Amino acid sequence: MARRKDIDGSMSVPTFYGKELRWKREAAGLSLEGLLEGSFYGKSYLSDIEHGERRMPLDLARHVDRVLGTDKFFERNCEDVRRARRAGHAEYFEQVLEAEKHAKAIEEWCPSLFPGLLQTPAYARAVVLATHPQALDEEVEPRVSARMARAELFEADHHVPSYWAILHEALLLDPILPAPDMAEQLDRITGLAVRRRIVPQILPRTCGPHPFMVGTAKLMTFPDAPPLVYTESLHTGVTIDDPILVEEYRKSYDRLRAVALSPEASLAMIQAAAEDYRNGKQPDRLE
Repeated sequence: MARRKDIDGSMSVPTFYGKELRWKREAAGLSLEGLLEGSFYGKSYLSDIEHGERRMPLDLARHVDRVLGTDKFFERNCEDVRRARRAGHAEYFEQVLEAEKHAKAIEEWCPSLFPGLLQTPAYARAVVLATHPQALDEEVEPRVSARMARAELFEADHHVPSYWAILHEALLLDPILPAPDMAEQLDRITGLAVRRRIVPQILPRTCGPHPFMVGTAKLMTFPDAPPLVYTESLHTGVTIDDPILVEEYRKSYDRLRAVALSPEASLAMIQAAAEDYRNGKQPDRLE
């Protein structure tokens, strides 16, 4: 029998909430399945909530309160937990934060910025300040720290998602940081690639027309849930779960990948650009 995993409620608001949920459930003599009877959720989902690893949906909170007779405790507090979970991130990004942790595969196309999961602190700070030029340091640094925390999924000793990013050549050639910081940013990407945590591909600026000339995309697939697509623009983002639209994004991404450089050629190009920045040179453009 698997050893029962303790929950440290002092770690965060979500773990405190989850520990209270488990205590109330067990005090009522209910198993995970017993508490979920009559709902549309599975026991692994509820177990993740108890361990502070998933958000509590409002409809499930209401179901739990009704079954446990907890006077709307879980309904009243689920929004506080959700705010705590997305600290440092926009509200529209909340679903992505959770989805990344449970994804089997993540594929990204980010033409104008290195994806958040790949950014160094210096790069993330520059992006945050460019988007929020009047933000104070005490507002900027939590955003930077939250972005760095997302990348911890690459360091897990289990359940590391397959991650594939297509990056436009311009990201290497048009720096938004001083040369040493650009070298560090590119070293971050090559380090993850060499460790086989990610697969980067470069889309040459000379590739001609392609399906993603407008827009970004993050495609996520899961072992136990339908796929999702997230697309973002300035100050807003949308998570898409419509199967037909998700399939269209899938086709467009596959066509984009078909005109990108191979992973081997792309990695060599990123490494060469990093070396150029270290030597104070501007990286060469592909001809």
